Amino acid sequence: MNGSEVESAAFDFNTKIRAAGLRVTTGRLAVLEILARTPHADVEQVVASLKPRAPQTSPQAVYSVLNAFVAAGLVRRIEPDGHPGRYELRVDDNHHHLVCSSCGAVVDVDCTQGAAPCMHPDDTAGYVIDTAEITFWGVCPACQADAA
Repeated sequence: MNGSEVESAAFDFNTKIRAAGLRVTTGRLAVLEILARTPHADVEQVVASLKPRAPQTSPQAVYSVLNAFVAAGLVRRIEPDGHPGRYELRVDDNHHHLVCSSCGAVVDVDCTQGAAPCMHPDDTAGYVIDTAEITFWGVCPACQADAA
């Protein structure tokens, strides 16, 4: 992000945090800025990115911020099997994820079939389905190149 993009994002994040009924703090703004730069970051990545700005920030503080954001609908948490929880800002649609089974990289995949919930089970057991959460697994281009 360049200077004007960061300034614009910070304004937008301020608005979003307030609209969610949360207090705007520099820590909360920093976490959203990190997630904007690093989609699908885990807590360790967020803490490491915060170190230059706020070296005293604990993983527990980051968990607290992320949990508040998830509860407020500002951030989505995904949990690929065998990997730590990851966090992303893309919450306004029903998309899926592709995870590299070698390095753990995660990328977004748009819905495979039309609008949410994108997939329909044969038997809903009486549930009204809102979303489908699908994880595709494979080997990313970088790991394929390393293997070759």
